[in-house]
Amino acid sequence: MKVSRLEPDSSGIVDWPTLSTTKKSVVTVGVFDGMHRGHQAVIERVVSLAHEQGEYAVVIMFDPSPKRVHSYAEAHSGAELPSGEPTQDADELMPASERMRLMKELGVDWVLSVRYTLAFAAKSFRYFLGALVGKLGMGTLVLGRDATMGAGRAGNVEAIEDLSQATGVFTLEVVDDAGPGDAWVPQSIEAQVPQGPGEPGDPLEGMSKAELRAWTKAHACKKVRTWSSTNVRYLLASGRVGAANEILGHAHAVEGEVVHGEQRGRELGYPTANIGQDYEGYMPVDGVYAGWLVDLGPIEQASESAESAKGDEGTQTHVSASGQETRLAAGSPWRWPADISIGSKETFAGEGQHYERVLEVNAIAGDDWLELYGHKVRVEFLAYLRPQEKYADADALAQQLKQDAADSLLIAQQSEGR
Repeated sequence: MKVSRLEPDSSGIVDWPTLSTTKKSVVTVGVFDGMHRGHQAVIERVVSLAHEQGEYAVVIMFDPSPKRVHSYAEAHSGAELPSGEPTQDADELMPASERMRLMKELGVDWVLSVRYTLAFAAKSFRYFLGALVGKLGMGTLVLGRDATMGAGRAGNVEAIEDLSQATGVFTLEVVDDAGPGDAWVPQSIEAQVPQGPGEPGDPLEGMSKAELRAWTKAHACKKVRTWSSTNVRYLLASGRVGAANEILGHAHAVEGEVVHGEQRGRELGYPTANIGQDYEGYMPVDGVYAGWLVDLGPIEQASESAESAKGDEGTQTHVSASGQETRLAAGSPWRWPADISIGSKETFAGEGQHYERVLEVNAIAGDDWLELYGHKVRVEFLAYLRPQEKYADADALAQQLKQDAADSLLIAQQSEGR
């Protein structure tokens, strides 16, 4: 797979690369945050059509996300997001490099990663699509049924179909995500810690129509597709990681650097890898989870690999099989079952004392302590085990940690069919 990183000029014009002078392209456009099963259905159709027609399978994605750019503008009198500002949105499910890795697995030939700017967003969808036809040789555009693009988001599938019919220069294919309908999600998603052990169920299950109306009104809900990034965020913020993973089609994960902590876990016989605050990915609600810990290597090496996958501005970079893919593979020696803790250390907090929220991971790797300081790691979430609790003493906590490790090991083994 080839990747081009493209930066619009100050007027919002992109210098699109010429992919071929003889070969057309099948194209899709979007943010693709989370790369859930709806996104996968669209991209799989792009790849299938491209193979049938002997054309390129092309994905145009945006980094940073439109939400990050527009949120910054709202808070800074309509200003563009400066190049030195962090680009990651706090609600982003996964970094751009991970989206590209999954696109490569699906068979995409070319990813064009466009730096989203306000000037770029101000261009009409007609101008945008005209450039794709003229420069990329777009013969077919594939979109999900709720896709929009261009100034004022005026380019919905109906408007784009009208343009396709009027010009005759490209064909629009709309992919229904084939998901299980719609879901109700609060307008403002806030973390809701489950009240007991085990993964919470759907609070709407078994409700009558009257009860459903009352609940959705009380929680100021909106209706979204079940297979949507918004619904995934809501589920993760409620501890329903298994339900979120079903929509994603893969385990939700965050990535970050292992830093030094207080080593209390080591003192209790359960040493943990402490993940620094500069992590990538959406952090689920506080609690203890079962999952996996994957060592992606020293931070410099892992970061260089991710940056090279993005490609330099205006260049074309070939992304081949990498060491990261080997590390992520099932059965990899860099991959261990793990119990995962998100929250503050309540047991050790004195009266009036508050610990900051941390992500700690205990790799279940036999008797060997894993020396991972300075490494980038991936933490994959499989199931919610229990809420955080304050224990009477260190012995009581150690006993619970032993149970967490046993539960996590069983769940991880079941997830890989062992």
